[in-house]
Amino acid sequence: MMAPLNLTVSTHPTPAPRNEALVARLRAGEDSAFEELVRTYTARLLAVARRILGSPEEAKDVVQETFLAAFQSLDRFRGEANLGTWLSRIAVNQCLMKLRSRRRRPEQSIEDLLPTFLPDGHQVRESALWEVSMDTVVERNEIHLLVRRAIDRLPASYRTVLLLRDIEELSTEEVAGMLGVTSNTIKVRLHRARQALRTLLEPTFRPNPS
Repeated sequence: MMAPLNLTVSTHPTPAPRNEALVARLRAGEDSAFEELVRTYTARLLAVARRILGSPEEAKDVVQETFLAAFQSLDRFRGEANLGTWLSRIAVNQCLMKLRSRRRRPEQSIEDLLPTFLPDGHQVRESALWEVSMDTVVERNEIHLLVRRAIDRLPASYRTVLLLRDIEELSTEEVAGMLGVTSNTIKVRLHRARQALRTLLEPTFRPNPS
């Protein structure tokens, strides 16, 4: 059995190595290559797993399982994708398996976070204009933490879709395949998740009254 990995995140992450050179060293069985892989990608994988699972301890388990699965399937890595992207996909699948294995519990509703409409189709309460557009919210480093905390408040089924599509930038079809649902279901969940996220962030980004 593989010994527990040292998943301590360095404050000075190692720059990502070239895929070909590192993969060749891994396949040759170099211990230093595996240590380099862990040192380089642990922080990224921990962030992905924690955001999906909402549990730091489960995230650590997932990262260890990800590195083990990657090591065991190196022969199937053909280099079409970036090594970090390949590892992230493995981590996402490990997270989804963990989510499926959890006991089913009633999921918190997001209905209170969605806009409501009058019979004529107009919103009961018009969405206020923000000082920044929703398109740029996730691109500004200084508000990443705020956005991530708001995402963490979403129920798992919506949080997972939002993370996979908007953060991990997987396609609708890829996410649908991972979750075992239709592409239309993913589109609906993503739309509702974005609406709920906007509601959670609105107090911060609504312009101050003059």
